[in-house]
Amino acid sequence: MKKRFKKVFTAILSVITFFSLCFGVSKVDADEVFNGNVKRAIPIYNVATDEKKISISFDCAWGTEFTDGMLSVMDKYNVKSTFFCVQFWVEKYPETVKKISDAGHEVETHSATHKYMSKLDEQKIKDEINTSKEAIEKITGKKVTLFRPPYGDYNDRLINTVSSMGLYTIQWDVDSLDWKDLSKEKITERVIKKVKCGSIILCHNNGAHTLEALPAIFEVLISQGYTFVPIGELIYKQGYFVDTLGTQRKK
Repeated sequence: MKKRFKKVFTAILSVITFFSLCFGVSKVDADEVFNGNVKRAIPIYNVATDEKKISISFDCAWGTEFTDGMLSVMDKYNVKSTFFCVQFWVEKYPETVKKISDAGHEVETHSATHKYMSKLDEQKIKDEINTSKEAIEKITGKKVTLFRPPYGDYNDRLINTVSSMGLYTIQWDVDSLDWKDLSKEKITERVIKKVKCGSIILCHNNGAHTLEALPAIFEVLISQGYTFVPIGELIYKQGYFVDTLGTQRKK
């Protein structure tokens, strides 16, 4: 009996530890774990909407060789997007940042140094956000309102800190996997298959075959009735909540 109790207790402790580590919760009640009532801060992965609106986003941390081509393709298909830029990339390529903004695309923050930000304390998180915001706003003259965590890494502290600074934390529900150097056909297939109303697509400005895939992605999805809008126009700014799956919904 004692051995059985010990095994059960160990299992419960393991579950509690798992939730604490993964969700950034310092203390989790066992009843909450087993009843599914553990509350955590969730970023926006997609938006619940009946409108056929979607967003495509590009994370920018390395290189610019494909960026001009991407801007040209999006101009051809009248697509507006969101670029999440790391501060050191912004400072290295200010002319590209200005060109992106002037073309009508959003330029938002992807942190200052591309660290795993769930490992940072509140002040260091604020420093990462503030310095990157300032660098972007100095070039574009436009306010930064969105943040995407490097590596998609987050915890409660990060989400709550970013929210307290007046920014929305954005993830994605459609990963092109272009960072794995998939072929243009594979990228196109993945995106088209997974997109739905309110989707946010993740791409990278330096993906080896991303630029090649964009025309087919745009042609197919536009022919299906979808409209591409910047993430700032897709999400709700008030009267909303984010469910446990990361879908932003109206209250």
